[in-house]
Amino acid sequence: MTKEVNLTAKLKHYFGFDTFKGDQEAIIKNLLAGNDAFVLMPTGGGKSLCYQLPSLIMEGTAIVVSPLIALMKNQVDVINGMSEDEGVAHYLNSSLNKSAIQQVMDDVKAGKTKLLYVAPESLNKEENLEFFRSFKISFYAIDEAHCISEWGHDFRPEYRNIRPTINKICNAPVIALTATATDKVRTDIKKSLGIVDAKEFKSSFNRPNLYYEVRPKTKDIDKQIIMFIKQHPNRSGIIYCLSRKKVEELAEILKANDIKAAPYHAGLDSVTRSQTQDDFLMETIDVIVATIAFGMGIDKPDVRFVIHYDIPKSLEGYYQETGRAGRDGGEGNCIAFYSSKDLKKLEKFMEGKPVAEQDIGRQLLQETAAYAESSVCRRKMLLHYFGEDYPKDNCGNCDNCLHPKERIEAKDQLLIVLEAINAIKENFRQEYVIDFVKGRATDDIVSHKHDELEEFGSGEDEEEKIWNPVIRQALIAGYLKKDVENYGLLKITAAGKRFMKSPKSFMIVLDTEFNDDYEDEEPQGGTAVLDPELFAMLKDLRKKVAKKQNLPPYVIFQDVSLEQMATMYPVTLQELQNIQGVGAGKAKRYGQDFCNLIKQHCTENDIERPEELRVRTVAKKSMLKVKIIQSIDRQIAFDDIANALGLEFDELLDEVEAIVYSGTKLNIDYFLEDVMDDDRVEDIYEYFRESETDDIEAALDELGKDYSEDEIRLVRIKFLSEMAN
Repeated sequence: MTKEVNLTAKLKHYFGFDTFKGDQEAIIKNLLAGNDAFVLMPTGGGKSLCYQLPSLIMEGTAIVVSPLIALMKNQVDVINGMSEDEGVAHYLNSSLNKSAIQQVMDDVKAGKTKLLYVAPESLNKEENLEFFRSFKISFYAIDEAHCISEWGHDFRPEYRNIRPTINKICNAPVIALTATATDKVRTDIKKSLGIVDAKEFKSSFNRPNLYYEVRPKTKDIDKQIIMFIKQHPNRSGIIYCLSRKKVEELAEILKANDIKAAPYHAGLDSVTRSQTQDDFLMETIDVIVATIAFGMGIDKPDVRFVIHYDIPKSLEGYYQETGRAGRDGGEGNCIAFYSSKDLKKLEKFMEGKPVAEQDIGRQLLQETAAYAESSVCRRKMLLHYFGEDYPKDNCGNCDNCLHPKERIEAKDQLLIVLEAINAIKENFRQEYVIDFVKGRATDDIVSHKHDELEEFGSGEDEEEKIWNPVIRQALIAGYLKKDVENYGLLKITAAGKRFMKSPKSFMIVLDTEFNDDYEDEEPQGGTAVLDPELFAMLKDLRKKVAKKQNLPPYVIFQDVSLEQMATMYPVTLQELQNIQGVGAGKAKRYGQDFCNLIKQHCTENDIERPEELRVRTVAKKSMLKVKIIQSIDRQIAFDDIANALGLEFDELLDEVEAIVYSGTKLNIDYFLEDVMDDDRVEDIYEYFRESETDDIEAALDELGKDYSEDEIRLVRIKFLSEMAN
């Protein structure tokens, strides 16, 4: 018993905790006894302590292999911060200069260092082997061990060389740790590290405090995200996107809507990334928009939501990323947006990779699709994927359980599936089985002569949509399983064989059908006028303002802007800027009278303004517009600007017009002086001053053939810029 008291005392001494969590104590004892271990512990379960504490107790230095520089730095700082002595923990990776590397080596050889974090690349470097052989190694800890497996969500080829390198250095116990691993990945890790007989410690994957929801990805996704964040003010959250471009765009949109957000991806320099992480930890910013590279290097316990803008490539990735929410046991909302179009995009990304890799990638995507589309309890599906049984049918904390679908009887369909799998000798995957029961004579089926079997087409009268849920839910119910060695092949379990002998009721829920109306493009401003009375009043007001300013009405606001005002009822200058064609300058200059009129109209007619959030959009082309404005400020000729930006001349004019129509003032006199006579400019200018319309066709008719369309457009830009802005 002295050992146990001793361990608890050491825990208190080094880490300040009174008790161990879960399997921590058993894992540490196993390591102290000199045995290998495989530790599967979800994010936030306390994996690091399983190797940090024994390293401080045991003789020698523990080598911790970790894939992320940010994570190493974070953990080394924590350990050194707890110790009175210098150099108790160090890291060795590509971020260190020569003198820093020398300092690390000196401290290790002097016996000061108990924990040495290394990147797999540093461990495997031939020139470092001599150094690793020069001191006593207490044990090897392989963190993020799923990186070893091509079936894991973050495969790193360098991890495959860890065992051969250990053999070259010296033998010592190995502890492999990961937060996400299916049976397939677990087998892979143990084989590759040569620890097939290691004692396994597997914690539950269930995170009861996390709420899981999948929403269809529709055109108003940005609006939904902003509304969600506004409903959870001052909460920390992470939004994951697949592309850097989307990360940048979404961060800009959030900032435009007064949300403290910042982008994070590998394309940013390391100083910016570190600063962003610090700002997030210190709560200077609330939301990080990131590619999957973010979050592994920090430990923020109170992340309250994780949103997946794009569905991830694998359920391991999804589980690990959602696992960054609610580590303190408090609320954690996990919302994913799903469109099958996104899956097709991800499949396209795989083209050109080796066939085996594409095959693995496709199967991992199918698991993600199954999770997103299924109407079964999300928790049950996730835990089943990681080889854990969740006994309840309703977890009460996911969208499918809070809004359960009607269950239908599928006993006969399950029997058809089991008999089909049996007939094709349990040697094929789900898609093949469905083709077989539907009686589709595909090339594959014909080449195996399976179209000649009696069971071929036994389910052809059933609706197509029944088969995926039947198979997916038969897997969860334990009638089927997927082969571990040859992943994806459907095998019948003992329970499945019993079912075939005496079928019983099998209730299922059908999958959710996702319609793909999501287009990755900006929605166009609608022109439906909900309030014709207000529209007429706004037009009258515009006429008055125009008369007072001695300007044509269209210079004040265009019709499309008034139509949107009569639809959305903006009553503040901030809201007015959400209207198409109204920039900050225009809102400031003319907006107040229009807002007052709308407010009064709403009060007098008891109009409830749409509660729906008015999302301030950032045009995708905003960077282009910024470049154009900067070029005009520097007085660069329009044709040179067009060439530099890869635009046709009339496309450039479209952009410049959009800029001045929304209220930005541009001085283009320098260019007009170069390409037009003053008299011609004056004639066109006068025409627009007196015209009731800014229509180019009307101007061409009125001014005659002497003037070109480009000339008229250029002068209209000058006119609007000077008069309207």
